Amino acid sequence: MEPTDLELTTSEATIEERALPNWYVIQCKGSESFRAAEHLTNQGYEVFHPVLNVQRRRQGKLVTVSEPLFPYYLFIRLDQIVSNWRPIRSTRGVLRLLTFGNTPISVPNTLVETLRAQPHRLEGSHTYFCAGEKVTITDGPFKDLDAIFERCKGEERAIVLLNVLQRPQHLNVPIELLRKP
Repeated sequence: MEPTDLELTTSEATIEERALPNWYVIQCKGSESFRAAEHLTNQGYEVFHPVLNVQRRRQGKLVTVSEPLFPYYLFIRLDQIVSNWRPIRSTRGVLRLLTFGNTPISVPNTLVETLRAQPHRLEGSHTYFCAGEKVTITDGPFKDLDAIFERCKGEERAIVLLNVLQRPQHLNVPIELLRKP
């Protein structure tokens, strides 16, 4: 019995679909997503590892650090025919490729494109303080006074509202002098 034209076009379509690269999700070992992304990139894979630049307190100082948008996960672009999938699992920092049963889970291309198209949200500086949040000034003439955080002014300074003589006054202070009460 010979295959019909419909069966031939269906099998050809699946081969063409398998040859198109898709995005897949890799689960990384604890705190090793940056290492995994670096090693996969060095092996020639196309990797997308969205990060946020956030302000954190380290040893009493406010510093900007990069953190993964999705801790423990990153995206890798592979096709089912040409790409060599074997080295992925043994790459430093990689725990496994997410699967459903034995089938790798592909992520819609539109999701990754949307994440890539918004670098201002992913790579912008996200402050440690939020507008309207109560803060305490830790040094200078206003030491130990409570204020309201209004906004950042550049990377190192902030505008706060401080009650002086029964009136709210805008005050420009180094962001390192602020802490949460």
